[in-house]
Amino acid sequence: MSNPILTIEIDDDIATLTMNRPDKRNAMCDELLADIDGFFRAPPEQVKAVVLTGTAGHFCSGLDLSEHVARDAEGTMRHSRGWHEVMDRIQSGGLPVVSALFGAVIGGGLELATATHVRVAEPTAFFQLPEGRRGIFVGGGASVRVGRILGADRMTEMMLTGRKYSAEEGLSLGLAHYLVGEGEALDEARALARRIASNAPLSNYIMIQALTRIEDMSRADGLFTESLCAAITQTSPDALEGLAAFLEKRSPKFR
Repeated sequence: MSNPILTIEIDDDIATLTMNRPDKRNAMCDELLADIDGFFRAPPEQVKAVVLTGTAGHFCSGLDLSEHVARDAEGTMRHSRGWHEVMDRIQSGGLPVVSALFGAVIGGGLELATATHVRVAEPTAFFQLPEGRRGIFVGGGASVRVGRILGADRMTEMMLTGRKYSAEEGLSLGLAHYLVGEGEALDEARALARRIASNAPLSNYIMIQALTRIEDMSRADGLFTESLCAAITQTSPDALEGLAAFLEKRSPKFR
C-alpha cells in the first residue's frame, strides 16, 4: 500500500501516511489529494488511528502553484468544494488523526493540519496563510477551521499581512496542541495515536462525530445532542468494561 507521492505504513492498528514530494516541500497537487482521500474513503479495517506527516523537513507547503490550472468561476468553486469533501472526510470520517508538523505548514497545508484532531509540532514548524499576498482567497476550509481556532479578527490580520507564526506562537494560539523537540514529532504523534487507539472505539467515534457538530448548534441543541451521545456511550459494553477495569485496577480490554 504505497504510492510515490504518498507512502502508507501500517503497524498493528496505526497507519502512518507520509506526503512524499520532497522537491516541492510536499506541496499539494490533485494526485496527492486524491491519494489521501482514497485512504480515508476505505481505510484498512484494523486501523484505529492515523498519523499524517510530511518528509524532507516539511509538512506541506500548500497548493502546488506550479501545477495551477486556470479555471473559470464554476470550475474554481467545484475544485474548492472537492477540497472541502476531503478535509471533511479526514475530520469527520470517524478515525482519529494525529499530525506531525515540521517546516512549512502553509496555506492548504494548514487547512490539512487543522482537519486533523491532534497536532504535534517541532520547533521548525511555521504557520502561514499567504493567499492575501497572492491576490486569492483560501479555498480548502481555512475560513472555517483556522478561523474557529484563531477567530476572524486574527485570521484577517494573518491573511492581510501574510505573517508567519512560529511553532511557539502556533502552540499558544491552538494551531498546534503539543510542541516537542526537533526530530521528535513523528514519534510523539505515533505514541499519541497508540494511546488514542486504546480507547473504546465507540467513544472515539462519537467524539469525532459530535463535537464539531455541537459547535455549530444552538446551546439547547448542543446540550440535547450531548445527552444523546452520553446515552449511547454510557450504555455500551465498552462503558461496562471501562468501569469494571477501573474498579479492578487494570487496563480495559475494549472490543
